[in-house]
Formats: sequence, C-alpha cells, structure tokens
Amino acid sequence: MTETFTPPTRFAVPGRIAVSNRAAAVWQTATLTEIRRETPYVSTFRFAVPAWAGHLPGQHLMLRLTAQDGYVAQRHYSIASAPDDEGYIELTLDHVEGGEVSGWFHTVAEPGDEIEVRGPLSGFFAWPGDRPALLIGAGSGVVPLMSMVRHHRARGLSVPLRMLVSARGPQDLVYADELGEETTPVFTRSAPEGVPVGRMAAAHVAPLLAEQPSGGWEAYVCGSNAFAEHASRLLVEAGQPVDRIRIERFG
Repeated sequence: MTETFTPPTRFAVPGRIAVSNRAAAVWQTATLTEIRRETPYVSTFRFAVPAWAGHLPGQHLMLRLTAQDGYVAQRHYSIASAPDDEGYIELTLDHVEGGEVSGWFHTVAEPGDEIEVRGPLSGFFAWPGDRPALLIGAGSGVVPLMSMVRHHRARGLSVPLRMLVSARGPQDLVYADELGEETTPVFTRSAPEGVPVGRMAAAHVAPLLAEQPSGGWEAYVCGSNAFAEHASRLLVEAGQPVDRIRIERFG
C-alpha cells in the first residue's frame, strides 16, 4: 500500500523470532520461498509462515524490515493468497519509485530471506464467501480482490461473484493469466484489437447491477483515492445501496 518512508535503505535479513499462535498480535518470521513476475513493475512474493493463523479474503497484514543499523520500516499490505493456502501467504507488490520497502523486495530480496509479519488485520474489507460479491479494482487494487476470487474457486462456492478490474493496458493487468469468466478487464490507455479503450464507466457497472442476485451484491472497491471515489459514484448511480459498498484506498 502506501510508501511514505524516507530515502531507501538496504535491509539485512532480520534474525528469526519466536512464533506465537496469537498471530494477529505477535510478529512472526516469514521465509520468502518464491518470486513471480506479474507485470513489468509488479511481482508476487510467496512466504512460508508455519504458524499463520489464517485469514479472510480481503484482510491485510503488517510487514516489518529491520536494517543492519537498527532502522525499522513497516508497511500494511493486502494478502493476495486464499485462506486455503495453509502455512503460506502471498503478497503482490508494486515497485514504487523511491519506495524503500518495495524497492528492497524488487531489487534485493531472494528466496531464503526472512522478514517479519503480523496479522491478519482488519475485518471491514473481508469477504467470508457467504454473500454475492461484486469486486471492482484498479492496478494493484486487484490484490485483495484476487484473494476473494481464489477463495471462491478453491471452495467451489456457488454464491455469485463478479469482478471489474481497470488497468492501463494488457501488459499492466495483474494476474492476467489467472483471470477467468468472472472478470471483465477495462483498459484505459491501450487494449487488444477490438476492445474499447477508456475509463471505467456506467456501461461497465450497470449490467452487473442489472443482474442483481438474490440478496443483492456486497460491493468491494479497491484502488487509489481517485479511483475509489469514481467507482463508488458509478455504483451508487447504478442503484447500489451506499451501505453495501466497502472501500479500501491506497496512495
């Protein structure tokens, strides 16, 4: 999410700490096991966290890096993996210009490195899989939404789920190879031949509201402040109740 710390520092791998079952309150060691490139500027980092207590799709965690001189940087990051991935969590991170934490991950980190994590945190944006979910995200805002999609697939849930995701172009579409029929991509700068280019609009949102499932949609919106305001406005204008729109912002 937000990168606010000052000039980049090269971080050493922190020493191992004791693992507690009170995962949400206690820092745990997470060992990096895999790095997967998603787009030119976005990668997924997979961690083994043996004592991870589990999470709900949409929740996030606190991550901590400690430099050799004792300097500490902490960030909140959404969890990309489904809860069913027992003992492992995945984070999908943008390489933010000037971002010391994202910069370390994208230029220094390698499998075997250890960091510290604490969580899961916050239940407001969580989706337990018990109600129809309409997911709308832009850029890396798709990360917590993808946790919901993966959970839906892993459990074989029959509850309706749809996702609208906005990206500058096909090369910037995070998880492009994993997206399925539940997802409609919107491209704002370049698109495959025959696909219109433009900002997310009422024409994208209204058809989903028109197919209102039994019980109605619970809408989850994640992206920058500007995108969150825009997408929420589209939802309300299409008839989505304000009290059934959950928003997570970054930037």
